Amino acid sequence: MQVLIVEDEIPLANEVRSYLEKEGFSCDEAHTGHVASDKLFSNNYDLLLLDLGLPDYDGIDLLKESVTNNSNTAVIILSARSALEDRIKGLNFGADDYLPKPFSLLELKSRIMAVMRRKHGIRANIITVNNLEIDLDKRLVFSGGIPVALTRKEYDILSFLILNKNRVVTRLQISEHIWGDIIEENYNSNYIDVHIKNLRKKLSEFIEGEFLETVRGIGFQFVAGD
Repeated sequence: MQVLIVEDEIPLANEVRSYLEKEGFSCDEAHTGHVASDKLFSNNYDLLLLDLGLPDYDGIDLLKESVTNNSNTAVIILSARSALEDRIKGLNFGADDYLPKPFSLLELKSRIMAVMRRKHGIRANIITVNNLEIDLDKRLVFSGGIPVALTRKEYDILSFLILNKNRVVTRLQISEHIWGDIIEENYNSNYIDVHIKNLRKKLSEFIEGEFLETVRGIGFQFVAGD
């Protein structure tokens, strides 16, 4: 699950990122509104953690940009603003939840999973698709109760593609999600193709038909059945 943390308090942003990454999330940080705006324009995030009180940008405008560019992105507002009208305004413009500061990291994770269950149909932290069960907490994949043996990188790529099922994910997005900040000219390297090839081979034992498509010149798409 790819998360964008928009927070100008750098220590807090780092703390949230460190915690979420230990919980299996992949996180980007933006400490200014302009950087966040650029990231929202060029990436598809599963979740946006948004501080409304940014020094250079109106947080509500960022919320509007997120809703406009990718309506599938869940949004949780993290802000010291406690006035009822601010909460209502954020929710009216498309936010899915509101968590006032200070907050506990355990509560944050609980809110995240509740929002993702509502928005993306993730229940009990397990995704079921195409005869596969992906346990997001344990980072395991099963098919009919049988474990599917995947490497760490194969699991990361598969879970990322499935969270973006029926949507084309670019090579650059996969590189940034799995390996972090990759130098742009290297993103077309065949290491992604090697992992995709291995995933197809392993999953073909459990899934019939075409399920992992290559979109030439762009990236890949996990095709979810009905």
